[in-house]
Amino acid sequence: MSVAVGVGLLDFPFGSGSDYWRWVDMCEAGGVDSIWQTDRLISRTPILECMATMAALAGRTRRLRFGMNVVSLALRDPVLLAKQCATIDVLSEGRLLPAFGIGSPLGPEWAALDIDTKTRGRRTDESLEIIARLWRDESVDFAGKHYRLKGASIAPKPVQPDLPMWIGGSSDAAVKRTARYGTGWQGGGETLEDAIRTVAAIKKALREAGRTIDEDHYGASFPFHFGSASDAGVDRAMEAYAKRTGRDPSRQFAVGDAGTILDRIGEYVAGGIQKFILRPVGTGDAVIAQTKMLIEKVLPQVGTRWPKPAKAA
Repeated sequence: MSVAVGVGLLDFPFGSGSDYWRWVDMCEAGGVDSIWQTDRLISRTPILECMATMAALAGRTRRLRFGMNVVSLALRDPVLLAKQCATIDVLSEGRLLPAFGIGSPLGPEWAALDIDTKTRGRRTDESLEIIARLWRDESVDFAGKHYRLKGASIAPKPVQPDLPMWIGGSSDAAVKRTARYGTGWQGGGETLEDAIRTVAAIKKALREAGRTIDEDHYGASFPFHFGSASDAGVDRAMEAYAKRTGRDPSRQFAVGDAGTILDRIGEYVAGGIQKFILRPVGTGDAVIAQTKMLIEKVLPQVGTRWPKPAKAA
């Protein structure tokens, strides 16, 4: 079993870039598996642009892997995105974890950019096919409803011979999309029960499609906090989640001690999920303190409870 724990940010909770790099450096030194950045183009809340962040992380780190959770394909040009991913993968020597999705219909981008949300699914499917072919083929012709290419190519190709294509979303369409294009599935705001149900649905769709995804290529994401749900900021974050999603925040947030977080990871693992993006609740120094406790109190026990398989000589 290959259980891996990464950390992620939704917004930009720091007062400066130096504080962000202090957090990144701590993750690099502390054995965190990966760092993830949520994609958002339009926002009054400070949020880093995810592809620029991936490039910056490639230059700053030497061990950490990193990914976007998840980039909204319907808002981006697929050729440019394929080129960006390939470039970052080359410069990081194969540490990029690309993750793609359809984008929430509640996001402010659609109205601000005057994009019809009804076209999201078709745009996303066309983009996934274009990106996969550009990473693999020397020349790509494509005639779709939203995109047309003739003799398109990119070089250099990604360092990873089969660059992962993680797909997000838990709708029926997302399940089918993952079964058709994905090499993995990465959950976002889904509760434990939703994530486990989605993984089961993907595995069923894969059997019907005659495809497979590695057992350790299913991931989930949840916020964590060492302390109490009544702590400053935590209660507001849980209320905002409930209002935004209509879901029970107690089944999404892991709030308590190291045992609480480990037990929540164990519940996911029992449901067939082995990759995790944990988001510290808070801002500034609180994010750094929470991440430090995760590194010191949780990661060693993850390694003990779910040891990684030995590599072949």
